[in-house]
Amino acid sequence: MLRHTVKRQFNLFSRAKPVREAFLCAHNGVSAAVRISTMNRSNVLNYSTKIPPRLTAESYPNLQRLSEFKKLSSDDLTFFKSILSDSEILQATADEDLAVFNEDWMRKYKGQSKLVLRPKTVNQISQILKYCNDNRLAVVPQGGNTGLVGGSIPVFDEIVLSLTQLNKIRSFDSVSGILKCDAGVILENADSFLAENGYIFPMDLGAKGSCHVGGIVATNAGGLRLLRYGSLHGTVLGLEVVLPDGKILNSMDALRKDNTGYDLKQLFIGSEGTIGVITGVSILAPPRPKAVNVGFLGVGSYEAVQEVFVQAKQELSEILSAFEFMDLKSQTLAKEHLKGVSHPLEDEYPFYVLIETSGSNKEHDDAKLEAFLEKAMENGSVLDGVVAQDETELRNLWEWRESIPESSQAGGGVYKYDVSLPLKELYSLVDAANERLNEKGLSSTSDPTKPVISAIGYGHVGDGNLHLNVAVRAYSKEVEKVLEPFVYEFVSSKHGSISAEHGLGFQKKNYIGYSKNEQEIAMIKELKNLYDPNAILNPYKYV
Repeated sequence: MLRHTVKRQFNLFSRAKPVREAFLCAHNGVSAAVRISTMNRSNVLNYSTKIPPRLTAESYPNLQRLSEFKKLSSDDLTFFKSILSDSEILQATADEDLAVFNEDWMRKYKGQSKLVLRPKTVNQISQILKYCNDNRLAVVPQGGNTGLVGGSIPVFDEIVLSLTQLNKIRSFDSVSGILKCDAGVILENADSFLAENGYIFPMDLGAKGSCHVGGIVATNAGGLRLLRYGSLHGTVLGLEVVLPDGKILNSMDALRKDNTGYDLKQLFIGSEGTIGVITGVSILAPPRPKAVNVGFLGVGSYEAVQEVFVQAKQELSEILSAFEFMDLKSQTLAKEHLKGVSHPLEDEYPFYVLIETSGSNKEHDDAKLEAFLEKAMENGSVLDGVVAQDETELRNLWEWRESIPESSQAGGGVYKYDVSLPLKELYSLVDAANERLNEKGLSSTSDPTKPVISAIGYGHVGDGNLHLNVAVRAYSKEVEKVLEPFVYEFVSSKHGSISAEHGLGFQKKNYIGYSKNEQEIAMIKELKNLYDPNAILNPYKYV
């Protein structure tokens, strides 16, 4: 592993592998990367049951169930049983409250659905939606349920339409790189399939082992590779969507160039299941890079983060595939979460940068990366760093970035804000949030009587996306009122967006006005009313 141990002396940034076994070497026959992954899964189970969530209806008593929605009846169950097998229907009982479908990953929201439908075919979904539309039964489409704004779970007793069993690869063209798959295919599985064929899925997420391809399209997720491959609005070529009345819109055979009429698929990318249920995705996959490098760097300030980013774009250019930044507080929480695993850098720094390069020629890429690092060290913008030398080390370095969401929740809960801001202003929101929480006497990293641990910041510098996580010991209305609408007002004052990639869901529905003007909101509502006049799809959310 390329490692620097003496500040600002690049000639000591050698390629000798370090001997820090806890982080890099095998332990009892199990690699560090495997140990970290196992640890994360264990912690998820521990802290996800630590504080049972309250019903969303109880947390927001002013929100009332819409009376026009019909309550589930025995006749409805009879119909669903006529088109689905027993294994495709899950009902709540005295011993089973369907918590895995009613609760979000953060355990902030909890619905009251009594019925989960798990169809295996698009035709079944069509029949289900037509029946629900005709009978005014509200429906919540649900994929991997990894959303962070309460968009994929019921609020009241809506029927959960789970796409977990619609999970087949339909076709792949190895010449064009076009993948066609069901919406319920897990992102990691899609990427693994493409890897076998020499291609890569054009986006990556920390939740790739759980999230669905259809779900990331429905939320227009951004992820870790947007800097290199662009957004889903560009890579998705076609969709298959079941509309609220049961009709099936199919543009799966779309080509890369087609100027005949409106590009209808764009309506559904980021629509969060409010005007149709995505059942199939056609997406353009780029060739898989043959050489990947990852560097983990320590820098002295957010200004230095920006300097390194500019240098990386200039020096690394076409091989730069990811540029992530993290503050010291985020890494402190990660250290507490990944107990017993040594941090990549021995000394602490105010900010950290993770750089990934991807290309087709390892010697070429290595030379460019070394030249970039040497220059960055000499001019003082980078103070320390490591570069992975094999796949295990690469995964370990990424783990310190991808473990932050779980680490920030491990203390009891987390308020997550996913925003876009001009790069110069990106971290200012974290400073402002910490200042406000301290002024209100709510925050302390050491005092367990304070509800807030700290506000931390990390994100995708390449596309101006900040993740503000406010780690708390418990969810409370007091903290929420201090943060909202303060965070949204701050973002609006900087001409940013209150949702960069997580969507609006339930959490941000009432704050869309901070990013969209009245005419834009009116048109969004008109589209909703046009395609879903009975408002059965994902009610109480979005707008």
